[in-house]
Amino acid sequence: MLYLFPIFVAHVSPIQAPNFITKYSPPTLLDYYSSMASSVQHHLFSLIFLSLTSFSISQTPPIIHPDIALVLPLTKHASTLQYVTIISQRTPLVPVNVTVDLGGQFLWLCCGSRYISSSYRPARCGSTQCSLAHGAGRGRSKCNNNGTCILLPENVFTSKVSAGDLSEDVLSLQSTDGLNPKNAVTIPRFLFSCAPQSLLRGLASGAEGVAGLGHGGIGLPTLLSTALNFTRKFAVCLPPSTSTTGVIFFGDGPYVFYPGIDVSKLLTFTPLIKNPTRVYATEKTYEYFIRVKSILINGKQVSNNGNGNGIGGAKISTVSPYTLLETSIYNSFTNLFLKEMMAQNVTRVSPVPPLGVCFSRKPPAGALSWLAIPVIDLVLHNEKVFWRIFETNSMVVMGDDVICLGFLDGGVNQRTAIVIGGFQLEDNLLQFDLESSSL
Repeated sequence: MLYLFPIFVAHVSPIQAPNFITKYSPPTLLDYYSSMASSVQHHLFSLIFLSLTSFSISQTPPIIHPDIALVLPLTKHASTLQYVTIISQRTPLVPVNVTVDLGGQFLWLCCGSRYISSSYRPARCGSTQCSLAHGAGRGRSKCNNNGTCILLPENVFTSKVSAGDLSEDVLSLQSTDGLNPKNAVTIPRFLFSCAPQSLLRGLASGAEGVAGLGHGGIGLPTLLSTALNFTRKFAVCLPPSTSTTGVIFFGDGPYVFYPGIDVSKLLTFTPLIKNPTRVYATEKTYEYFIRVKSILINGKQVSNNGNGNGIGGAKISTVSPYTLLETSIYNSFTNLFLKEMMAQNVTRVSPVPPLGVCFSRKPPAGALSWLAIPVIDLVLHNEKVFWRIFETNSMVVMGDDVICLGFLDGGVNQRTAIVIGGFQLEDNLLQFDLESSSL
C-alpha cells in the first residue's frame, strides 16, 4: 500500500495542507543531537549523518532486528537536482553515496578497482539469489561465461543500460524507534548489482550507484523487510534545498516530527494502481502510480486533462526534478494558472529554462501585499481526497526578482500523462505501503 501525506492532515482531507504548516521541521529523532547543530531541523539529520559515518568505519556490528524502522539521510545535489543518500557497505564498512530512484528495480554500485571487500560474493547462475532476482518461473536466468548471474542495471538519468554481476555483500544501516536513533543494523549478504564505471556518468558528483526503491522482489524496501522481518512499508521526505536534509524510513512508524507529533497516525491514503502504460500484460514495472481524477487551480477545474489514468496515469518520480504534464494537459493547466495570476496584475517575464511560465517577484504597483499564489489540487481516487500543492511546491525561485511555475511540458507523446516530480514532493512525507498497495 502507498500512503501519501503532504506533512499535514486537514479536517476535510489529510492530503490538504494549510500554508502555515506546509513546512514541517524534521523528526524529533534529531533532537537527540541538539548539541551538534544550531536548529532542530538541521541537527536531527546531522545526527543521522554522524551516526552513519561513525559506524561505517568501525567493525561490522552484529545483525539485530531494528526497534521500529531503518533510517537514511537524504540530500539534494545542487547541479543535477538529484536526491542522494549514504549507505555503509562492505568489509570493512565504507560509506557509499548513492542517488535515489523511487522506481528503481534494485541497488546497483560501481565495482571497479576501488571496490575492496573481504565479504563480497558474486551470485552463481541457478542459485536462489539468481532466481529471486529474475523471478521464479520466468525461464532461464541470465548468466555470463563464468557462471555468474547477471542483471541489467540502468542509469535512468541517461537511459544507459549495462550488464552487471548480481552480487552480495555486507550492508549496514541506522535503526530508529521513530523518536531516537538506535543500534546500527547489519545484513551480511545483501543483494545488489555491480555496474561499470561508465554507468556513473550523469549521476550526482560522488555518487557510486543508484538505490532502487521500486516494489519488485529485489528493491530495497522488499529486501530489507524480508531480511529483518518488518512490514513492507517505507516513507520518504525529500529535502527542499541543498542546505537541508530529508529522510527515508524503511518500516512502519512512528515518525515523530517536531513538536512531538507522530505523523504516521495522521496519514490518509490513496490506492496504488498498476502501470497503465504497459504495452503487454507481462511487462514488468517497479514504479509507483496513482489515479489523479482531475486538477484544480483555486478550486477551478483544469479542462481537457482527462482522468489522469487513461494514457498513463500519474507516476511519482524522484528522477524528474519537476512535474511533467502531457502537452494538452500542460496547455490547459498553464492557461488557467496564468489567468489566476494575471488577475492580480502581476508582470509575466521571459522563461528561465527549463521552466516556461515565469513572473516578476516585485509586487504590482499600488499593491499593499505580495501575491496570492494559486493553490493547486490533484484530486485523487475520490473528491474528498486531494493532494494540495502550495506556493513552496509550485513556484521555483529563479533569482532575486523572478519566480517560475515548477511544471514542465512533457510532450505530445509522453507515455505517462502526469509525472509528479521531485520539487512537488519536497517537504512532504509520503508513506508507501507495499503490503496493501496504497500511498
